[in-house]
Amino acid sequence: MSASIPSTPPDMVKTPDELALMRKSGRLLASVFEMLDRQDLSGMSTLQINDLVEAFITIDLAARPASKGQYGFQFVLNCSINHVVCHGIPDQDEIVHDGDIINLDITLEKDGFIADSSKTYVVGNASAAARRLVRIAQGALWQGIRQVRPDGHLGDIGHAIERYAKRHNCSVVREYCGHGIGRRMHEKPNVLNFGQRGSGMRLQEGMVFTIEPMVNQGSRKVKTEEDGWTVVTQDRKLSAQFEHTVAVTRKGVEVLTLRTDETPMLERIA
Repeated sequence: MSASIPSTPPDMVKTPDELALMRKSGRLLASVFEMLDRQDLSGMSTLQINDLVEAFITIDLAARPASKGQYGFQFVLNCSINHVVCHGIPDQDEIVHDGDIINLDITLEKDGFIADSSKTYVVGNASAAARRLVRIAQGALWQGIRQVRPDGHLGDIGHAIERYAKRHNCSVVREYCGHGIGRRMHEKPNVLNFGQRGSGMRLQEGMVFTIEPMVNQGSRKVKTEEDGWTVVTQDRKLSAQFEHTVAVTRKGVEVLTLRTDETPMLERIA
């Protein structure tokens, strides 16, 4: 193995039993988004959405919202509207309006294992440009997912994501990335949304990580607001994000947080 291609540390590879538990967490988290799909988000405050998700996870699913208390964060999700790239904080005074796009980033722990996923919702009569950006962000995620296979490389994922976004005249945020996940929310490796084919860690069956491209309508440059959490585009143009937790399998990839409506996307990359 070339010295430029780091090997996979053993603790990054999940056992079959651990994968079975992660599969369960992933299925439960997918059901959270399917619940949200049935809601009319227009007119709701982001704190109302947070509380709705918390009740569903804790009461209906008998699970734990893994983000709550992580790094001092007091909520169960991040809600990022329009030009907010990531880490938006729920607030009773922040109302979702018709025409907005909003990313909801949610984690869930069940039986000691965590799943992480996000989806950008188009609210009501959003502009054609906003809808286009959301489609491109989702497409970028799936371009990354299709690179996941044994003996592939982390760089293959980032290369595919950035190439797809640039082909559609959008930019990819570089400051934030996917990550390994399991008993802890953030594990090794980092999964960048840019890179070179054949570079980075070699993928191995049993690895589990998130892929989460953040795609901007304009410049990729971002800044963090005074609250220390909320990240926004510097040019105030729109940003959209999608995220899934995936496992490297013998045959390729398994999307642990796959939602029912995404089955056709998975079939296209099979």
